Amino acid sequence: MFTGFSPETVDFLWGIRMNNNREWFLQNKPQYVNYLYVPMKALGKELFEAFQHRTGDLIKVSRIYRDARMHHPLPYKESLWICIRKDVQWWAENPCLYFEIRPEGISYGFFFWKPRTAVLEAFRKDITARKREFLSMLRGVEEATGQQVTAKLYKRPKPTDDPDLMPFFAWKEAFSLERQEDFGPEVFTPELAQRVKTYFTQLMPLYDYFNSFTV
Repeated sequence: MFTGFSPETVDFLWGIRMNNNREWFLQNKPQYVNYLYVPMKALGKELFEAFQHRTGDLIKVSRIYRDARMHHPLPYKESLWICIRKDVQWWAENPCLYFEIRPEGISYGFFFWKPRTAVLEAFRKDITARKREFLSMLRGVEEATGQQVTAKLYKRPKPTDDPDLMPFFAWKEAFSLERQEDFGPEVFTPELAQRVKTYFTQLMPLYDYFNSFTV
């Protein structure tokens, strides 16, 4: 059961940022396990409850250890994240719902980092054919969350004759709708799980829509 993160969680995250070496980590590994990894696993279990009976969805909790094959100069990550996505080979090419905790605070929401070219082509074809349905879905998500989807744009947007669709023909990558919060008392309580679950529910139409092109 998720009972909230703690000030000790934040202390560990700042500690690994300032002392990113094996000696410090081994001395402080109990703090990592008790104050970061265990509560993150518990949070992930609660967030995934709404996905348990859906076909193909899974949840991943990141490792604190960096992949040695990447030849990064620092051995440990400075954050930990949860990713809910389909069972695919590379998460970055597929939509996900995520929660991340860093030394500065938390962030959570929808992210689609590197859509494949074929996916973008299918997306543009679909919104051209089903403009009303897409705009209605997007409007519903943005009204529910009080936010707008953002994306990195092509320098030269793909052509369309429909002015309503021009903004979306410019979308290239990093589609996102997410919230960022500084650390405060609300992060250190069990209610954090419900707040994130509510947000994920609001984002579900967006998650399902883009998954229709990628699975």
